[in-house]
Amino acid sequence: MTTKLHESTMINGLRFFTTIDGVRIAYRVDGPAGKPVLMLANSIATTMHMWDGQIADLSEHFLVLRYDYRGHGESDTPEVPYSFDRLGRDVIELLDSLHIDRVHFLGLSLGGAVAQWLAIHAPERIDRLVLSNTSSYLGPAEQWQGLITSVLQPENLPQFADTFIKNWFPSHMVESENEIVASFREMVLTTRPHGIAGSWAAIRDMDMRRTASLISSPTLVISGQYDTVTLPSHGELIAKTVPNSTFVLFPSVHLTNVEYQSEFLSTVLEFLQSE
Repeated sequence: MTTKLHESTMINGLRFFTTIDGVRIAYRVDGPAGKPVLMLANSIATTMHMWDGQIADLSEHFLVLRYDYRGHGESDTPEVPYSFDRLGRDVIELLDSLHIDRVHFLGLSLGGAVAQWLAIHAPERIDRLVLSNTSSYLGPAEQWQGLITSVLQPENLPQFADTFIKNWFPSHMVESENEIVASFREMVLTTRPHGIAGSWAAIRDMDMRRTASLISSPTLVISGQYDTVTLPSHGELIAKTVPNSTFVLFPSVHLTNVEYQSEFLSTVLEFLQSE
């Protein structure tokens, strides 16, 4: 699977495109032309830089496409609730703008939910699928409304940043406040509250527990043994539901790609490059 990108996009730097509903989405491409395309989608309240530590290795084998969700990073922030239908179509419109027909897709957390939607509703665009630290359902819906209301109060964002960090990393990394943890805290603090609230609205309304059975792409499901956000049982359920899927459990919290970077990369690369 190789894809020829539109000539103007072949620069390793930040680029933008505008969706059909007028939202400017930031993206970048890393790696050599002519390689299979691997698209990355990150966790809520982070940016495409969540993958910085993995880009050098991934771009040896793939043309890596990553982007900022609406409401995140350098993308625009519409002040309305989001849906996975809209978040998924942002990806499809980006691929169309770049003349890319088909990609491998790796999504973590919120990105894994976007990945599921794509594999269900646009299976012709997805080759191999990696669903990391994610879920097909995070209900009940009522629990999200209070969080949505609270995060829209700007003074509450530092408290939410603390919560995200504690949910994403093991205690020894949080307590040492190393450079990686500090960079992720900064990502949260620079995310607009409406971006977090809008994405939580999508999660509130999400239930792909049954429709995930429609996924036809070869699928790797990764979970973290100590993940309190998307529990290992959530990953196990996806793996049981999705045909042709493989389940791998790491002794990690939520950001397995950061905490177990080397092992995560080797697992993902072996899966994506398998026959």
